[in-house]
Amino acid sequence: MAHTLLLPLFFICGLTSTVGPTVEPAEMLLQPAGEGQLSLDPSEVATAAVDFGGVARAEPLAVMRPGCAGDVVRLVRAAYRSARWFPVSDRGHGHSTNGQALSPGGVVVQMSRGRIAPRPMPAYSPSTGEYYVDVWGGDLWVDVLNWTLANGGLAPKSWTDYLYLSVGGTLSNAGISGQAFHHGPQISNVYELDVVTGKGELITCSEEQNSELFHGVLGGLGQFGIITRARIALETAPHRVRWIRVLYSDFAAFTRDQELLVSLHGAHRSERFDYVEGFVIVDEGLINNWRSSFFSPKNPVKISSVQANAGLLYCLEMTKNYDSSAADSIDEVVEALLGQLGYIPASVFTTDLPYVDFLDRVHKAEMRLRAKGLWAVPHPWLNLFVPASRIADFDRGVFRGILGNKSSGPTLIYPMNKHKWDDRSSVVTPHEDTFYLVAFLRSALPDSGDPTQSLEYLSRQNKKILEFCDDAGIEIKQYLPDHRSRAEWARHFGPKWGRFLRQKGQFDPKCMLATGQGIPFPLV
Repeated sequence: MAHTLLLPLFFICGLTSTVGPTVEPAEMLLQPAGEGQLSLDPSEVATAAVDFGGVARAEPLAVMRPGCAGDVVRLVRAAYRSARWFPVSDRGHGHSTNGQALSPGGVVVQMSRGRIAPRPMPAYSPSTGEYYVDVWGGDLWVDVLNWTLANGGLAPKSWTDYLYLSVGGTLSNAGISGQAFHHGPQISNVYELDVVTGKGELITCSEEQNSELFHGVLGGLGQFGIITRARIALETAPHRVRWIRVLYSDFAAFTRDQELLVSLHGAHRSERFDYVEGFVIVDEGLINNWRSSFFSPKNPVKISSVQANAGLLYCLEMTKNYDSSAADSIDEVVEALLGQLGYIPASVFTTDLPYVDFLDRVHKAEMRLRAKGLWAVPHPWLNLFVPASRIADFDRGVFRGILGNKSSGPTLIYPMNKHKWDDRSSVVTPHEDTFYLVAFLRSALPDSGDPTQSLEYLSRQNKKILEFCDDAGIEIKQYLPDHRSRAEWARHFGPKWGRFLRQKGQFDPKCMLATGQGIPFPLV
């Protein structure tokens, strides 16, 4: 029997404070409180005990699916007032990679399966001259996209490559993709938040109101509160996308062109691309990697003749958005932009598709991997911000050194502009005007028979990459950080560490929230 119970949230907290976390469902009183569902169902608990990374496991006591922000308030407030300490962690779609959203012995708030109220319509703000939409913290970005497109032809400005992530989840980290050079990360495109702090207080915050909480929560790794509502900036959605990939064998030329393109962020839209990314190619299959639906099997990209002479290759990926009214001029615009670049001649590959299909490209690849049983495997990902001044050293030591000629998934590399990131947020980036995301999006295949595809091998390789950067004095910052010691976290946050500790004491003094991040606060 499924133990999905409509319980007073204070009741379970009271029980855990008196008899510990081994309470049987039969001992609980079935009394409704709010719209939330609190479940001890073994299948729900087991689901909440793991994440996309597949490298960490920790079972919670229970899973709560809130029906409204008030349910989150009641749970967190009861936990805060309880004599027995226990953690509360919010979970979106479960795409953390190192157990960041796990809550051992506590309660997981399953935000992406909660809230039953209808979504508000997109609205126009006369004060900003921009459109916006208010969304639930557990809403998936794909659902936000579909809603805003259907109601005004609008869309958020900044994205992640994969849309099946929760709004609250990406805003708690940053939310980045190839649009970040122009619009900034997703945390730079939020007007207002509703946040349930670790004291169980529901606070509305923005740049003008409760600004310290607002900036702290953005990129704050869930440490200061649970985002229940976010006001997201919108723009008119384009109709179509011209998607272009070009190849390089010279890393200096590749990064020079990438940095040129992101420097055009302030240019007229006809004089810049709308999306700039890139990746490393160690074998032909990776230009058609699982991140994209760039070409169908009937029209593959053939690069073997180029690679035979070049060895390692780098792919620069760009898009140009356009409307149906501009269809006659899009070729000319793209050709003018490509004319500034120094890629390998005859290595231009293009496709054209609807805007929504481009944004949802990774999900289409996900479906193919799921069909082959290759999606639900361990993902020992490593995401780094690398200062632009050291990216060539990183190439020599990692891409052409540690990685060798083996690949276990896409390796992304693309630059961003620091001034598009608000330094008041909790996110930390390198201290240079331009820095790169380097993302090793690995999949471990334990049954492949290849030891270089094992979780242990890939985890050791991640460690070697971090050790190389440390030994070479490359001041990287981890994106989606995975540190354990207090010294590592202090080094990660640098000058922001003192502020981070102070805000933790202010907004979550019992250190109950998002304990899966593994930050050993001195208050505990």
